[in-house]
Amino acid sequence: MQAPVVVMNTQTPGGERQFGRKAQLSNITAAKTVADIIRSCLGPKAMLKMLLDPMGGIVLTNDGHAILREIEVAHPAAKSMIELSRTQDEEVGDGTTTVIILAGEILAQALPQLERNIHPVVIIQAFKQALTDALKIIDEVSVPVDIDDDDAMYQLIKASIGTKFVSRWSKLMCNLALKAVRTVTLDVGSGKKEIDIKRYARVEKIPGGEIEESQVLDGVMLNKDITHPKMRRRIENPRVMLLDCPLEYKKGESQTNIEISKEEDWNKILQIEEEQVKALCDAIIALKPDLVITEKGVSDLAQHYLVKHNITALRRVRKTDNNRIARATGATIVNSPLTAVASDIGTQCGLFEISKIGDEYFTFMTQCKDPKACTILLRGPSKDILNEIERNLHDAMGVARNVMWNPKLCPGGGATEMAVAVGLERRAKQIEGVMQWPYRAVAEAMEVIPRTLIQNSGNSPIRVLTELRAKHAETGEDGESIGSSWGIDGDSGKCVDMRTYGVWEPMAVKEQSIKTAVESACLLLRVDDIVAAKSAKQVSGPIGGGGEE
Repeated sequence: MQAPVVVMNTQTPGGERQFGRKAQLSNITAAKTVADIIRSCLGPKAMLKMLLDPMGGIVLTNDGHAILREIEVAHPAAKSMIELSRTQDEEVGDGTTTVIILAGEILAQALPQLERNIHPVVIIQAFKQALTDALKIIDEVSVPVDIDDDDAMYQLIKASIGTKFVSRWSKLMCNLALKAVRTVTLDVGSGKKEIDIKRYARVEKIPGGEIEESQVLDGVMLNKDITHPKMRRRIENPRVMLLDCPLEYKKGESQTNIEISKEEDWNKILQIEEEQVKALCDAIIALKPDLVITEKGVSDLAQHYLVKHNITALRRVRKTDNNRIARATGATIVNSPLTAVASDIGTQCGLFEISKIGDEYFTFMTQCKDPKACTILLRGPSKDILNEIERNLHDAMGVARNVMWNPKLCPGGGATEMAVAVGLERRAKQIEGVMQWPYRAVAEAMEVIPRTLIQNSGNSPIRVLTELRAKHAETGEDGESIGSSWGIDGDSGKCVDMRTYGVWEPMAVKEQSIKTAVESACLLLRVDDIVAAKSAKQVSGPIGGGGEE
């Protein structure tokens, strides 16, 4: 069966192009349709979507990005909306559903402004102004966090995965995400950190076992077995050598053909081959490694020499895995054994071991001293469940990474959005002229997040939203808002103070989602013409000429 197709045609039934108001209307409708698809996926009471992919497999998830990735759309505006969730996922790893719902709502609120005949450029100007003010409000409601305090970090990551499938094992998942991110954090000097979870924190999914058996290894795991049965399967404190060249006879570069007339010549060629392989192996043996890992092949002859000197070899290891091993063991990847020196050997690994899990053999290189790369081993009943856990873990690691970069938190549960909505509404009164209307529209659009949370929990949006608005409108004696941390409890759909309820989100996620949503809305409003480009078939004539002028 094919993936779910949400068809929104770019052309009107008559086939004429769309321009002006018609094009803007068409874009706004498309954006709203995409937002409506995943609106029910927000919050802890989120519904799941079942997607059928073209290969006949199914995906069960409530992760906005995973859903939109599978959906096939025809409308260009809808495509650009789907790109938003990808941007959000790449940048901050969380808030993918939020950003789509916000962008859809901002565009929906822009429609009445267009009907009032306000020029799109004026609307965009007001939106940009509102975005600047919104970012200031987020900064005001945010609080700093101590990234070394485990409890505070757990609370935070829990908010990210509490709405997902793995919320039952949230303590375990928080542990995994936090440990993985801390492992791959690298100080690059001048107070900056490099946290590359994509390259150095690999998730390995092995069906079978309990979900509770999942763990972050202090090292690397590969789906590989040794190349020769006599090689050692367990080495303590191995000396590791990493290569990205084959331990085989190097044949001539340009498809060399050799014709042999005498038998001795044949023996001579074999001898040259042997000598070449022996020279490579001797260079390796001189450095006394216990373990040789290469990205290319290892010939039988090379295996023979290595076994003789009690050296274990692994071959055809992926380049990405080799990079992770290099970070974990402190080894340097060498282009040729002949140029290797003693300092290229990695000695930080505590244990090399090959274990059988299920039907397959896995290589474990663990107990590394201060590894800067790790493997997260996930166990679970079935492939589908493991895939969903991996998606949720990705979000959790994204949250941990963002807080390490920018240690500030905003209240969750729609509290930040509501604070922005109330703050913008207050500031709108000082804006003169026609720009006040579209500025207000952004404030109204922000309320969509708490409203959707209330709807998804099955409560009455009107009553609870009014109560929440009243809480946010309360001001202290100095005129400052004092209710800005009130949000929605996604389970019961009631107003709660997020400071006591304990749902916090990284400021980076909130800022990114509002920036992305507003800027994409501005982009789509700028479009006043949708033209289908002419396909190659329509262009006639000898060299593409001769068509219509």
